[in-house]
Amino acid sequence: MVLALSALGTLLLLLVLGLFAFGLRRRVIQRSGGTFDCSARFAPPRAGQSLGKGWLYGVARYSGDRVEWFRVFSYAWRPRRSLHRERIQVRDRRIPQGDEELALLPGAVVLNCRHDGLDVELAMSEDALTGFLAWLEAAPPGQRVNVA
Repeated sequence: MVLALSALGTLLLLLVLGLFAFGLRRRVIQRSGGTFDCSARFAPPRAGQSLGKGWLYGVARYSGDRVEWFRVFSYAWRPRRSLHRERIQVRDRRIPQGDEELALLPGAVVLNCRHDGLDVELAMSEDALTGFLAWLEAAPPGQRVNVA
C-alpha cells in the first residue's frame, strides 16, 4: 500500500513538473515580445487527403528579419523552424475548410506561403495576420518582398 502511494505521489509530482516546464518555456519564449499563436503545416495535404491533417499548434516570435516558430507541445527551447523575411513568398489566404475548422483555433485565417522552395501554411488570427503582413512589407530597402 505504501509503495503504491509512493509511486502515485511520484507520478503526480512528475506531471506537475512537466506542466510547470511547459508554462515556463512559453513564458521564456514570450518574454522578448512579438509573439502570436500560429498553427503551421509544413507539408500541405496531397490530393485526396483530409485538409485537417498535419496541423501543428505553435507560437511564432518575430526576431529581426525572421519569424521563429515553436511547437507548443514540446520541451525544446530552440525554434522548430525559422522563416526568413526575404525568402517568404505569400501566395494567398483563405478561411479554414472542412476538418481544418476543428484542427485550428476559432477565427483563424490560413496563409499559403512558399519558403525556400517548400510549401508552408500558417494559420493565425486576423490581428496576427495583419501584423505578419505589415512585418513582411516593412522589409528594409532593397529586399524583395512578395505579399499577395
